[in-house]
Amino acid sequence: MTPTYWTNVASPLGPLLLTATPDGELTSLSVPGQKRGRVVRDDWRQDRGPFREAEEQLAAYFAGDLKEFRLARRTDGTAFREKVWAALDDIPFGSTVTYGEIAARIGAPRAAVRAVGGAIGANPLLVVRPCHRVIGADGTLTGYAGGLERKVRLLTHEGVL
Repeated sequence: MTPTYWTNVASPLGPLLLTATPDGELTSLSVPGQKRGRVVRDDWRQDRGPFREAEEQLAAYFAGDLKEFRLARRTDGTAFREKVWAALDDIPFGSTVTYGEIAARIGAPRAAVRAVGGAIGANPLLVVRPCHRVIGADGTLTGYAGGLERKVRLLTHEGVL
């Protein structure tokens, strides 16, 4: 069994809980109160070592100096979820797309919009994998596992709002 490493990183959104493999591949980033967010388990190892690059990039992002994360990541989702999550990685800083646009980008039918929303809601890498950049078809800010207030803060930080 591969051990899970964890650390907390201070941010304008509150403390961020990061988990990673021993090789430093980021496996999750959660915020307090997040729907389906991770919580520290007894068998995890607290160690800042695997998170140096993630901490630097997060600090640069929140300082306005970084527009795109370049971190080693390892997520474990269905093939459909992985396609949706990869599409999130392609949304540029300072822009938004709709759930329907994500469905189209992955070649899913329009009827799959609800499934796309479910996959986005299961994104284990908040902030780093920018699910906050996905909005409703009518331009409204809809669901965000970290809470709509944090979505507003992130989109304001990126100059969208």
